[in-house]
Amino acid sequence: MLASRALLFKNAAASLKRQPACLFHQSSDWGNWGNTNVAVVFSGSGWWDGTDTHEAAYTLFHLSRNGAKFQMYAPNQQQMHVIDHTRNQPMSGENRNVMIESSRLARGKIQDLSRLDVNQFDAVIFPGGFGITKNLSTYNSDGKDCKVNNDIEKILKEFHHARKPIGLSCTSPILACRVLPGIEVTMGHERDESNRWGRWPYYNMTQAVKNMGAKHIVKEPYEAHVDEKNRVITTPTFMWETDYHYHYIFDGIGNMVKHVLRMSGK
Repeated sequence: MLASRALLFKNAAASLKRQPACLFHQSSDWGNWGNTNVAVVFSGSGWWDGTDTHEAAYTLFHLSRNGAKFQMYAPNQQQMHVIDHTRNQPMSGENRNVMIESSRLARGKIQDLSRLDVNQFDAVIFPGGFGITKNLSTYNSDGKDCKVNNDIEKILKEFHHARKPIGLSCTSPILACRVLPGIEVTMGHERDESNRWGRWPYYNMTQAVKNMGAKHIVKEPYEAHVDEKNRVITTPTFMWETDYHYHYIFDGIGNMVKHVLRMSGK
């Protein structure tokens, strides 16, 4: 009897050992494996002149954890400038391509933004970073009167018209507010309410989106705001600067991604 039980446990352990790691995730993390296809749009590589690397990684992680497929895109154009991130200063003589720089974040699996077909996807997500204001729009120079990249404008309008969810983090709500008047978004706090955990140095952008005709909702970096009517989901993330509490950013993007996938209806 004891020998039979030992053999049973041995066989069960061997079977479990052969299972993929995802089997042992909590049930809330499983998602609908492979049923949702999401386009992710990058704007370069690096917080000051492209897509923030943490936001890019967190977005892909949460999409993967929740069972979605994804494809990364970026415009095939030159960056506004290249920033030395150790000094936050433009680098003289440097000239880089947005799509090539974005391919670093996509591990080479990047496609030209002009090839993005809304009919092939259930949702679109734009991680943040100042590439949004410099490479995907002219916000850095023109503020609330900025122009948005033609392909970006087309994509946002097509997803909105098709009632497919749009996920936006950090600076990227600027894009949607400019081309989809009347939407609700969050970019965090509306004044620089600093404390020992972090600060809100970019709060002036909340006034800009209001001037564009959007309704701004105050949220914390780990929260997401859901505009059910327009199917737009936003989270402040690195609009809030912190030295150590990156898990708040991680959680904010996780909340945004889960609502995007919920709204995709799959």
